[in-house]
Amino acid sequence: MGMKNLSTQIYLALGSNLGNRSAHIEQALELLKPKIDEVVVSPLYETVPWGVKEQRMFLNVCVGGITKLSAEELLKFVKSVEVQLNRSAQIKWGPREIDIDILFYGDSVIHKPDLVIPHPYLAERAFTLVPLADIAPDLVHPELKYSVAQLLQGVDAGGVKRYK
Repeated sequence: MGMKNLSTQIYLALGSNLGNRSAHIEQALELLKPKIDEVVVSPLYETVPWGVKEQRMFLNVCVGGITKLSAEELLKFVKSVEVQLNRSAQIKWGPREIDIDILFYGDSVIHKPDLVIPHPYLAERAFTLVPLADIAPDLVHPELKYSVAQLLQGVDAGGVKRYK
């Protein structure tokens, strides 16, 4: 049996703070479906911006699923989804219609110039850990060796509120 048939459990984070934020997230979820199966989506959260403070509140969700794509193929795929939905110039950590980050790719640890998995800021970001804990609290970070629920205890989640 070739490697091609194997599926890998992945987790993604989606965020939006421009235009109709929840619609952008819905559209992104639709565009992800062709390559990601058994999708589980966290509740939607409204969160204070991280990195660049002077911007609109974000909506964030985390998504779990399985894919046959390699990590590199998955990166290309999520970037193509971002491009389809992003109409605005990007500044680092600035406003965007959609931002899609790969959080975990199985229990892989990847350190490449264009791809770092698990996501390097994951353990600092309540806006990622709160929704991720809704769908994968017992998932253990392959480098830090803590579960998502344990990592969440280490951050201030005050700026993360369930979105109605």
